[in-house]
Amino acid sequence: MTTTASTDKRVAFPLALGAVALLGAVGMTVFGITGDQVASGWSFAVAMVAGSLAVAAYHVYS
Repeated sequence: MTTTASTDKRVAFPLALGAVALLGAVGMTVFGITGDQVASGWSFAVAMVAGSLAVAAYHVYS
């Protein structure tokens, strides 16, 4: 009989990556308001990658 124990990775990785995605979205908004389009674009890229990795981490560790 095999048992599996849940780990903190199941919750911690998606939450940490979700926080990074949130910071990227906030950065995108702030840089969009100030008019810095390049920084706003990079913030959008960070938000999208971190959000995608958060979903992937949830599926990998659940």
